Amino acid sequence: MSLPAFETLRRGLIVSVQAPEGSPMRHPQVIAAMAETSLCNGAVGVRLESPEHIGAVRRRCPNALIIGLWKRSFPDSAVYITPGWEEVQAVWSAGADVVALDATQRHRPGGITLDQLVSRVREDLGAPLMADVDTIENGLRAAELGCSFVGTTLYGYTEVTAVKRPPGLCLLGQLRQQLDSDVKLICEGGLDSPQIALEALSSGADMVVVGTAITGVDLQVENYCRTLAA
Repeated sequence: MSLPAFETLRRGLIVSVQAPEGSPMRHPQVIAAMAETSLCNGAVGVRLESPEHIGAVRRRCPNALIIGLWKRSFPDSAVYITPGWEEVQAVWSAGADVVALDATQRHRPGGITLDQLVSRVREDLGAPLMADVDTIENGLRAAELGCSFVGTTLYGYTEVTAVKRPPGLCLLGQLRQQLDSDVKLICEGGLDSPQIALEALSSGADMVVVGTAITGVDLQVENYCRTLAA
């Protein structure tokens, strides 16, 4: 489907509906039910991992805005969020409206560069891209390459930001000032309360993505149990 008008998304909540490997929550129908629940309660879209889950949600929620990705690990690279052409194709074919990918400057599996991957996606698929970045520089570069969305997803999760802790609120002001107005800025990672999400919007984000605090049943229960047992 075509992307909704920005005014319907501005200041909106996108719920990341994911579950770790081995979790009973990872069943496609469970993911689809959580996605539908999120949308019914006001979320403007969902962020989903794997072609299987994207397809399940698309069938259940045909009009949903879906940001899709596929996490795959390779021995020659630390990049795992939609790292290459095969993954992009699969996510797009499954029904995603936007494909999210790692847009850091780290070495990618197979030696393909970010420039090459984005260029091929734009030429062969025309798929809108969300750049998951860790720094201001990488966010600006991703936008220059043609990514329609820039997200702070990887702040605190790469080698150069390992000593940082999400959310990457410190990235938002400069990114919003320097990005073209047609590039949408998303804050993702570490938004564990409505108050922090509101702070992200006030700092320059157009939208926020919240995952673990809403749908991360495994981690939330584990954290409670660990604290109670201390």
